[in-house]
This record gives sequence, structure tokens and C-alpha cells, in this order.
Amino acid sequence: MLCALDEPLAEAWLAVPEAVSGRVRVHRGSVLDIAADAVVSPANSFGWMRGGIDAVYARAFPGVEQQVRSAVLAYHGGEVPIGEAVVVPTGEPKPEWLISAPTVREPGEQLPADTVHPYLAARAVFLLWRDGRLESGGDVRAAVDTIAMPGLGTGVGGVAPETCARQVAAAWDEVFAGR
Repeated sequence: MLCALDEPLAEAWLAVPEAVSGRVRVHRGSVLDIAADAVVSPANSFGWMRGGIDAVYARAFPGVEQQVRSAVLAYHGGEVPIGEAVVVPTGEPKPEWLISAPTVREPGEQLPADTVHPYLAARAVFLLWRDGRLESGGDVRAAVDTIAMPGLGTGVGGVAPETCARQVAAAWDEVFAGR
């Protein structure tokens, strides 16, 4: 589920071929409006959740920032490289999971216009969903049917909605269509 709070991002999402074909849906509104199994956090590499959608998640799911920071430390030595992702429980029944896939290294970082970070973050989410394991040992795909994804890097990072949508579509094609 591709989510957009503003119309330019919604229109960019609708231009994604999979969204038009019905394999992926577009929601005009917050990721928290959907009964998804997981939400995507386009966080920073250190797991700080103090700005943008991450601050919304931190308020909605008390303790999730500490969960993310602990996973970042345990699995990545304190810094998740852009292009990798971690999944943690939210402490809520819906969404039960939060997938942290950094689009920036440092909190508040502005991305250059030619960035590939939305692609790398989306690819990390899709690979984690397809092949990943939960800390309990179960498959992520078995636990997560619906993922709500905001614009990756389109908020604080300043990525154009069209760039984000094009890169998310390319990541989908690579992971699920082998292109």
C-alpha cells in the first residue's frame, strides 16, 4: 500500500505501473489509517525517530524507537547502511511490525536531486519482506501480508514525488519481476 498525504505524491504513486494494475494500491492519507501488518519507516541509519513520519511512529508506538535502535546495534553495529532494513515489533496488534529502511544516514539530512536512496530503501524493504526472518525465526512474509509505505525521502529528505515513485517501482521490478 503506497500512502500519500499530499496530492503530488498520490499522483506520482498512481503513475507506478503496479499501482495501476492493482497489484499495489495507493492510499490518499496516512499510513496509520490502514489496517496494515507493517509500516515502513524511512529513517536514518542510526534509528533516531525524532522527525517527520518517524516522529509520528514514535508517538503512536511508544518504545518503537528503542526497539529500532536495539536492532540497529545488534544486527548492524549501531548503523544500518542505506540499502539494508530491520524489522521490529510495534507493540500494537495493527500494525504489528515496523520496517526501518534508512533513506538518509544522518537525521535531518537533505538528499541531492540525483539520489538513489528511495530505490535502495524500497529494495531493502522488498527483500526483507520476500526473504527476511523475524527475530523469533519465522518468515517475515508469513507474518506480514500488507505493508503501508510512505514516500521514501519525500519529507525531510526533499526527494521529488516522481523520483521516489519511479525508484520504488524499479525496486519492485527488480525484486519481484527479476528486471
